[in-house]
Amino acid sequence: MTYYRNFATVQTDLTSGTITCRQLVEQYLVRIDEQRHLNAFTEVYADEARQQADRIDHKLAAGTAGRLAGMVIGIKDVLNYAGHSVRAGSKILDNFTAQFTATAIQRLLDEDVIIIGRQNCDEFAMGSSNESSFFGPVRNAADPNRVPGGSSGGSAVAVQAGLCLASIGSDTGGSVRQPAAFCGVVGLKPTYGRISRWGLIAYASSFDCIGPIANTVDDAALLLEIMAGPDDFDSTVSSQPVQPYAQAQLPDRPLRIAYLRDGVESTGVDARIREATQRRIDELRAAGHTVEPVDLSLLKYLLPTYYILTTAEASSNLSRFDGVRYGYRADTPAMDLLALYKKSRTEGFGAEVRRRILLGTFALSASYYDAYYTKAQQVRRLIREETERVFEQYDFLLSPTTPTPAFQLGEKTSRRSGDDPLQMYLADIFTVQANVVGYPAVSIPNGTDSNGLPIGIQLMAPPFAESALVAIAKAMSN
Repeated sequence: MTYYRNFATVQTDLTSGTITCRQLVEQYLVRIDEQRHLNAFTEVYADEARQQADRIDHKLAAGTAGRLAGMVIGIKDVLNYAGHSVRAGSKILDNFTAQFTATAIQRLLDEDVIIIGRQNCDEFAMGSSNESSFFGPVRNAADPNRVPGGSSGGSAVAVQAGLCLASIGSDTGGSVRQPAAFCGVVGLKPTYGRISRWGLIAYASSFDCIGPIANTVDDAALLLEIMAGPDDFDSTVSSQPVQPYAQAQLPDRPLRIAYLRDGVESTGVDARIREATQRRIDELRAAGHTVEPVDLSLLKYLLPTYYILTTAEASSNLSRFDGVRYGYRADTPAMDLLALYKKSRTEGFGAEVRRRILLGTFALSASYYDAYYTKAQQVRRLIREETERVFEQYDFLLSPTTPTPAFQLGEKTSRRSGDDPLQMYLADIFTVQANVVGYPAVSIPNGTDSNGLPIGIQLMAPPFAESALVAIAKAMSN
């Protein structure tokens, strides 16, 4: 069995006749069955994937296959795929079937991608560990006793463990990049509005981005290139031309790179993460680039701003899940419609989702709207202005992706941690900035610690500078 780690090798073997799409799918199905304990998939489309593979093998023979012929992917359980269930990792969407296909997924299908299954995630993409899913926690392939990160944990583990070649996740505050770092793979969050959100179950509409997870930057860039672009169904999508990201090259000049001082000096960051980040900084300097520390004066306000705004948007977006129109409905009799809503939502939503809905409803309440929501929007603008000033002087902003390697299952959710959600939220400290300001960012592998746990490093670029971001990520990955 060949263990493919990049699409170029798959294409070479398909062209030479070494393997067929059908054989490739069978290999992945075997691996998925062998690695069931990781709980990466909520549903495997075995027969359908075989049929897709047979159809694409015929197209390859006829010379009419698309650019992704032979790429086997999984999709996060928040992306609609017509005729297939979509649960968002929640009981509230029990037995719900998607009525249409997300634009991003349809564009991949149009290029002959093979979708092998639906991947586990934190409930409604709310989490940093993939422990809040109704389907149970996902386990990190590097150490099954540790979390894979979240919320796209199943998507990252599936790539890490070779259960598919790439995955499509969503990133609201780091949900593609953080699990990519914990699992030692590549996670790319594009500029807000670069990829259509049509067909993505909303968590926080002004933050949500669809992004690829892959073994290589080249594969992530190719998926981005195909998914990106205008869409009549989503008014927030940019009409800026899509660049050939997979062919991106760095300018023939030394780069100016800022790095977050707290990422290498703060004692709140694991010493192994700081050391790995400093090594990369030294390598970039040795290559002739200017690499200088920067301080973000508003850094301590990033998480409060992010969580006030995202919980407020979540409380609005999730109001549609009421147990009446579709999804889970409480079995016990209710005296009136309001009681039915309460019972269905209380039983259908998990603890973390209920917590965020309550926080968001509080922030939007008449008595506290100006004190919390309005103030957070004002701080968001200030954070964006400060970020813009950084990029007036520098090409990229570098930081660790996460403050620690993957932590133990239950470490931040059990009584050992005092069940303090703030401990979990701190895992997003370096990733949320890109979502607050809407800038593109990528996490690439940065070695492992002494326990063999993957470490990630993050690079952020100005809006719609994905070409430059992909180019530097490729250069640092070689």
